[in-house]
Parts: sequence; C-alpha cells; structure tokens
Amino acid sequence: MSANDSGDRNDANDLTHVDAEGRARMVDVSDKPISARMARATGSIRMQRTTLDAIRANALAKGDALGVARLAGIMAAKRTAELIPLCHPLALSDLRVEITIDESLPGLRVEATAKTAAQTGVEMEALVAVSVSLVTVYDMAKAVDRSMVIGEISLAEKVGGRSGHWQRS
Repeated sequence: MSANDSGDRNDANDLTHVDAEGRARMVDVSDKPISARMARATGSIRMQRTTLDAIRANALAKGDALGVARLAGIMAAKRTAELIPLCHPLALSDLRVEITIDESLPGLRVEATAKTAAQTGVEMEALVAVSVSLVTVYDMAKAVDRSMVIGEISLAEKVGGRSGHWQRS
C-alpha cells in the first residue's frame, strides 16, 4: 500500500496496488469522495558547524541555499506523480516548505505541509518536498562539506479520507 492511498486499508491481504494477476497497478479512487486532505512531513540534514554558519550567512558559492531548497521542494511536490510510479497526480491547493536552523544537530530541519481537496491523500507530495529540499541543501553546500547526512524523513501528520486524522506520537 502506498502512503498516497491515505492508509484507508489496513488488511495486509488487501493489496491495493496489485491486480488479480499480481501486477502493479494504480489504485482506482473514482468511487472515493473528494475531501480536504493535508499531510505534513519532516526531515533533517546534519553538517559541520562551519557549513551551517556559511548557510546562515548566505556565504556559499552557489548562493542562497535556504531559498533555493525551499523552491526545489515546492517544485518537486508538484511533480510527485512523475517520480513515484503508482502515485495519483494531484492539484495542490497549498504547499509550504519551512526550513529552520537547529544548532543542536548542527544542521537544518525541513517541514513540508501539502494540502488538496481530492480522492486520495497528499502524503507523498509532502515527503517528496522534504526529500528534495534536503538534497538541494546538500547540493548547494557540498563544495564545503561532503560529510553532510540527510535523515529522519518521515510523515508527521495527515488529515482526511476514511482514516481521518493521524499524527506521529
């Protein structure tokens, strides 16, 4: 089962992305009602303190790492269905990418929130936005720090569909 199916099914024997012959297929959501959907995902990138200082000071040779990473995440979320083979294309009504400095890592934390009114959820869009934002930070800063570590990418919350509200505890 894909996260884009909103977790509406819990039976492990009910494989939603497999047809009667065992071939992968896109889930038919045509009978599902349209509802407001929201998903929030998070992730982080750890780096050397000097790299974080350069990002904060906008002193990287490639420019504004935070601004470029935020835009990359938004652009990627809009193309999620082109990247994830069985993901439904969705019209996003809102996509926000927030990047915050976390001195304790040291590094950055990324949070993406995706919203739509559709027959399936936006979990994959939020996860793709976080992932691409983090990879973009790596690309922007790799000339000064190849040891950066991307991690902790996960769904933090989702709202909508039959399964309703779910939040990571």
